[in-house]
Amino acid sequence: MKLLSTIHQYDVSMFYWVMARKHLAVFTQISRWVSRSGDGGLYALFAVYLFYTGLPADRLFLTTGLAAFLLERPVYFVLKNWFKRNRPQDALFDFRSFIIPSDQFSFPSGHTSAAFLMATLLTYFHPALAVPAYLWASGVGLSRIFLGVHFPTDILVGATMGTSIALFSMRILGT
Repeated sequence: MKLLSTIHQYDVSMFYWVMARKHLAVFTQISRWVSRSGDGGLYALFAVYLFYTGLPADRLFLTTGLAAFLLERPVYFVLKNWFKRNRPQDALFDFRSFIIPSDQFSFPSGHTSAAFLMATLLTYFHPALAVPAYLWASGVGLSRIFLGVHFPTDILVGATMGTSIALFSMRILGT
């Protein structure tokens, strides 16, 4: 229990450090857009595109992505409802987030998990997109901190979870 308390104290310190550097309104606006890119709509559009291209590699990407998300979403849901970690606004008496989160709990970050899952798959199937894919996924994670709805470890665990599930899905499907 002492370990969890120490991690939480570190998390709160890092959270406040980030918030102290987020003094420009433009960061909030950019964070809103980057965060929205990880809401799920972009993934659905991409899946439709892959489905209609008809290329075998794109179909394999689509199949692997669907399998990975079918595993990632339940794992995310179970962890989030098992840990029941309060979001910064509920955990810190002197803070208000910049957006209304889509659910109650903070750990792990579902936006970050999904973004890193997608970045990992993109990197495997289209290696030339590795840098922009991981920059985007990192931006999604950081935007969730900047908007005040996640602590840094929520993002770290979300990134690890998304990457791990993508790699696991590729291995299971033999891609």
